[in-house]
Amino acid sequence: MTLRPRPAEPVLNEALPKVAALLGGSAAGLAVTAASDLSLIVDEDGVIRGATGGADFSEEKIGGWLGRRLVDTVTVESRTKVDELLRDAGPGEITRWRQVNHPSPTGIDLPIRYTALRPAADGPILVLGRDMRTVAALQRRLADTQQTLERDYDRLRAAETRYRLLFQICGEAVLVVDAATRRVIEANPAAARLLGRPVRRLIGVDAVELFDPASMRAIEGQHGSLRATGHASDIRAALLQTRGDVTISASLFRGEGGTSAIMRLIPGRDSGAGAATDPSGVSPTRALIEAMPEGFVVTDAAHRVLWANAAFLELAQLAAEGQARGRPIEEWLARDETEARTLFATLQDHGSVRRFATVVRGTYGGLEDVEIAAVAAPGSPACLGFSIRALPPRSALNVGTRAEPRSVEQMAELVGRVSMKTLVRETTDLIEKLCIEAALRITRDNRASAAEMLGLSRQGLYAKMRRYGVGDLNPGDEG
Repeated sequence: MTLRPRPAEPVLNEALPKVAALLGGSAAGLAVTAASDLSLIVDEDGVIRGATGGADFSEEKIGGWLGRRLVDTVTVESRTKVDELLRDAGPGEITRWRQVNHPSPTGIDLPIRYTALRPAADGPILVLGRDMRTVAALQRRLADTQQTLERDYDRLRAAETRYRLLFQICGEAVLVVDAATRRVIEANPAAARLLGRPVRRLIGVDAVELFDPASMRAIEGQHGSLRATGHASDIRAALLQTRGDVTISASLFRGEGGTSAIMRLIPGRDSGAGAATDPSGVSPTRALIEAMPEGFVVTDAAHRVLWANAAFLELAQLAAEGQARGRPIEEWLARDETEARTLFATLQDHGSVRRFATVVRGTYGGLEDVEIAAVAAPGSPACLGFSIRALPPRSALNVGTRAEPRSVEQMAELVGRVSMKTLVRETTDLIEKLCIEAALRITRDNRASAAEMLGLSRQGLYAKMRRYGVGDLNPGDEG
């Protein structure tokens, strides 16, 4: 077999003069125009002598390039690429593709991918370009999507961290069991102390085996009712080794492709003592309030939660009452600090509030529209009671609309119930917050542009953002 020597030049580069000669000048020009989005004729000094483009490159856009050096029509970082492109354009050779950017009056650079060839040794250079705006737009969308996914992942991880922390420090004994097998999935330190076993020895154990055999039927009945209807009444059960009796309260939830149940173990409460008094100051009808379909919360004068029923825990996406006890109710109630201050100011001035429309913010980011009726109970110690009723879902016409206008309506409803001075102060705060949010949304979170749009200094904008809890501020932003 005879091996043929490899040609010195690529076949494509040798064929170009032949193809041009066969097609003729006009036909070759049409072929070049059809094969590229933009074609430029550049002389040996790098000056553009001719320009032809498709529909996306009108004469108004590229006509101003004629008579200018090609390197002067691109951005600073692209000039080296243009110099290399023109230098590599030899007779009958096609250079490799290089992407350069042309500045645009709109502020968004025009990306073009260029290659060049010189048909004759002493002739001009033909520069062919392909429009890369579609590719650049797809790259920006991909980057935005990736950033959104990363932010969502960070929020989920932060929510899981909060849940883990609350679960561990909760003073109430809590077991998380698999709804199908009744086996313990998780247990907090309080449950380990109450049951007399370390946490690692509780995992995987059938929850029934943790109690006295005499209580087995009651626990199985509660678990069956929970699986069948999603709800179950509290029961009394005895612990092993005469460690006392507990009240078991169970709730069902779904997650990670399965169904689990949360068992709260409340020790040392029998029916007589529990009905007569309660350390949270709740009335003797606590059992009825606990079973109410509407949320009910009792707080002290500093707004710290003393007691909350199961309906509120469900709205706030909490697994146990202990996760709410001792924490300010503002962590879940109201859209922002301004709305919460309005609610508590009205309650302090008038002693009661009726039909106050707001939202409950769940631990995992859920939002539920609610209506609140509240009362301040005098006495020693003083306490506040909140009845929270979930509102029906908004109609399809309101889907996607912002919630702030409802806050303005609430301000109008307070006329005659709150002093004008207080109402003006709260309304001003609300308007300032809405304006800052709108400016950041319009400028895509460009803080300098937003401050200029609002007529504020950058430090003034940061101060108001921190005051109203708008946006994410780094510790060094105000400096």
